[in-house]
Amino acid sequence: MKELVIDIEAEKKEILKRYRALLRACKSTMQKGDKRMIRLAFDMALASHQNMRRKSGEPYIYHPIAVAQIAAEEIGLGTTSIVCALLHDVVEDTDITLDDIEREFGKKVAKIIDGLTKISGVFDYNSSLQAENFRKMLLTLADDVRVILIKLADRLHNMRTMDFMPRDKQLKISSETVYLYAPLAHRLGLYTLKSELEDLAMKYMEPVTYKFIAQQLNEKKAERENFIRDFITPIKEILNEQGLDADLYGRPKSIHSIWTKMRKKNIPFDEVYDLFAIRIILNSKPESEKSDCWKAYSIVTDLYRPNPDRLRDWISSPRANGYESLHTTVMGPRGQWVEVQIRTNRMNEIAEKGFAAHWKYKEEPNTDSGLDQWIHKVRELLSNPEANALDFLDDFKMNLFSDEIFIFTPKGALIQLPVEATALDFAFEIHTDIGASCIGAKVNHKLVPLSHKLQNGDQVEIITSGKQSPKEDWLSFVVTAKAKSKIKSSLKEEKRKIAEQGKEILERKLKSLKVTYNTDNLYKLSYYFKLSSTLDLFYNVAQGKIDVKQLKEFVASEKVVENKPEKIDNGYNEQLIKKVKGDDNDTLLIGEDLQKLDYKLSSCCNPIPGDDVFGFVTVGDGIKIHRTNCPNAAKLMSNYGYRIVKARWNSQKELAFLTGLHITGIDDVGLINKITTVISSDFKVNMRSITVDTDNGIFEGSIMVYVNNTKHLDNLINKLKEVVGVTSVTRFDSNPEDLVKAS
Repeated sequence: MKELVIDIEAEKKEILKRYRALLRACKSTMQKGDKRMIRLAFDMALASHQNMRRKSGEPYIYHPIAVAQIAAEEIGLGTTSIVCALLHDVVEDTDITLDDIEREFGKKVAKIIDGLTKISGVFDYNSSLQAENFRKMLLTLADDVRVILIKLADRLHNMRTMDFMPRDKQLKISSETVYLYAPLAHRLGLYTLKSELEDLAMKYMEPVTYKFIAQQLNEKKAERENFIRDFITPIKEILNEQGLDADLYGRPKSIHSIWTKMRKKNIPFDEVYDLFAIRIILNSKPESEKSDCWKAYSIVTDLYRPNPDRLRDWISSPRANGYESLHTTVMGPRGQWVEVQIRTNRMNEIAEKGFAAHWKYKEEPNTDSGLDQWIHKVRELLSNPEANALDFLDDFKMNLFSDEIFIFTPKGALIQLPVEATALDFAFEIHTDIGASCIGAKVNHKLVPLSHKLQNGDQVEIITSGKQSPKEDWLSFVVTAKAKSKIKSSLKEEKRKIAEQGKEILERKLKSLKVTYNTDNLYKLSYYFKLSSTLDLFYNVAQGKIDVKQLKEFVASEKVVENKPEKIDNGYNEQLIKKVKGDDNDTLLIGEDLQKLDYKLSSCCNPIPGDDVFGFVTVGDGIKIHRTNCPNAAKLMSNYGYRIVKARWNSQKELAFLTGLHITGIDDVGLINKITTVISSDFKVNMRSITVDTDNGIFEGSIMVYVNNTKHLDNLINKLKEVVGVTSVTRFDSNPEDLVKAS
């Protein structure tokens, strides 16, 4: 291995250069005394991280300076945030304590840094340390949203400098980013940051596709720029004539959003036409912002024919994260659709810098904007002390909706809800007690059930009853985090009341069987009946699911369990993780050499030899092998990174693995026969099932086939594409909606 040569003097100069660049970025927000505070934080960070280096070999101090630079320059945060960004890792990685921070910089800075410091110590393997850390960070949202913004800056810099990380770490960090941090950036209105996070995550999770799209965009850059110039020139001329001062430019779509479109519409890159959006930024006075935007819209639509279904007015009704803009899609001069975004400088700053700009432009401190309402919702969610961290994470993720619908109350008040929200979600949004006692609703004066999905612009009246109480099946159709957490909380309370009765019944029954009622025996009973807690045990006794006969069987079996069931699971998991990872973090080989280890190929993504894969250690079900681009990969790696083990295919015998192919084409006589001939005769591949549907001359088919590896599959796909009439052949997962439970 090549030895790292360090030039201390050159590094000192570079650190000073970066520090000065940071000060320049902070200049616009600095007040008297701020420079001294930043210098103090910089000196403390420099001294604390003095002997530390990053994986690339660079001095560690480069990282906190870069995070502070992103916070100042790209998010627009002030001095307190810069200080916290410089010190964000000192408590976690060095001898500096929170008391030291508080003594030097005050309570506010100490509180923010505490929110940025990961939880340490022992934890239950059935829970998720990652979820607990995320919850801890979000708890500070109730006091200070800057914790989240600094964390996003930290994550962005880590993603930008991840080339030196091992592959498994790259996958884990990218999965967390795309699962939680990118949606969070979107929700806080940081669109530029969100797009970059998604692109960087894709670079590591889908490297081949990422490089292909980047290369295609680069090759067509000149052609794209010519088109943009031709498109905006006439608009610019008329805007000037009408006295509207505006900047016009084309903004390319992010690689991730292009890829999402290709997957969603099942089309190749060449068929993605909206590779960019035209942006018109108006320099307007506050009182004429709205009218100027509509004037610009009128000019654009006079020149180019608009698509009436594609007008989005976020000026009259801004998004929940404060985003304001007019979006329209028009037919360009070369017969292709072009998206045009119209907004003012103020709106643009809010769109680019999100939350930070939102506060800058707030007219009064108590303005009840959509963003304030969303933060209020998150605070409500965090106020539930009993929530399991993973349940909390799922509920929180559910609250990161990008699209909202607007619903009216009977008196005309406007309520924002996520798309797919039901009448019951609306009831809980009005008030918890109204939701809990809701028996039905009137939508646009028509009676509908609780599960009725609401549409944009609906007027809703809730019908309640004093006899109603939350039901378990409500959880299957509500979508807002508030409704879910309140229903769970209510059901838990109801369960606890029933369990109290069960506790008394069980005590009497055990006494009659001459069994001592103590903690140890309660755990033995819980384990015997395969229940996760004593609360479940008491509940089942009260419900009559555990009777005297079964209790007698328990006594007769004399099953001795020394530990709680949770401890047994922990031990099992720790041993399995240790066994797989090995002392040197060995690679897990999948193939004939691994027969002794209990592993299964996951049904949610059907990995086959040649696929990029990883192993996931389940509780009690051995190791499951998933593709790295499995629908569940991001969730598993985000919540259970410590259970992920590296995996690769070993030398493989000619084994057959099941995978699915989706075929579309022009319906023609004998087309099915041609397809099955290629599969069965030419390639000697066995088919498990074939489903075919034709509609007005269009042929669609799904075929489950057995292949040896990815090369075998690629050859088969290419051969099928050559069949006359076939327009596309794509691989699909057999159960894309089958969410694999982590436990």
